[in-house]
Amino acid sequence: MKEHQGDMPHYLQIKDQLQARITRGALQAGDKLPSERELCAIFSTTRVTIRESLAQLEATGAIYRADRRGWFVTPERLWLDPTQNTNFHRLCQEQGRTPRTALLSGEKTTVPLDVMQPLALEPFDQVYLLRRVRYADGRAICYCENHCLPQRVPELLSHDLNGSLTEVYQQHYSLIYSNMHLSFYPTALPYRAANALGAMVGLPALLLRRLNYDQHGRILDFDIEYWRHDSLRIEVDTL
Repeated sequence: MKEHQGDMPHYLQIKDQLQARITRGALQAGDKLPSERELCAIFSTTRVTIRESLAQLEATGAIYRADRRGWFVTPERLWLDPTQNTNFHRLCQEQGRTPRTALLSGEKTTVPLDVMQPLALEPFDQVYLLRRVRYADGRAICYCENHCLPQRVPELLSHDLNGSLTEVYQQHYSLIYSNMHLSFYPTALPYRAANALGAMVGLPALLLRRLNYDQHGRILDFDIEYWRHDSLRIEVDTL
């Protein structure tokens, strides 16, 4: 392969060829790409060039890197309509995916400063802080911190929190998620989220901050979610 095709750098030519293979279905969701050494041989180039090509594909969300296992074709993104009242497990199941939630830690602690105002709390008030990871088809795609109000859900930590928090609220407290205030914007994965997702610190991510209300219009909890940038798309239908 020539180093340039017109004015296009070599690494972009390789990136486009790999993208074309994914688009045509020669490489499908979940497939592992050839190793970097094999790609160097296929495209007659250096590892530096191959890594730049792969980084470009990763930035578009076409592929992702799994620690010590190589590069893989990214599954189709989950789509989320923020105007619909749903939960992660139901969202996955409705789209033919297999969900799983794993509790990393749960504790009763002083409310963090950045969620004190949304929850209408005072300094040194207590919250339940749950740190959890959400999986779709076995792939970790979302790191979530749930800040729950002890006065609304007493003894929350005594329940199994490795599944749907929505179901725990309904079954044990007769509380139902109703309305919410949601903000979302691009960011970079901080250390804790990256470590939980098995990703590199600083990779692009979508940050969701959600204040949830129950069926009585009372504040229920506040969520901070870091989604892999290649795992979610936001769609809103106002028809």
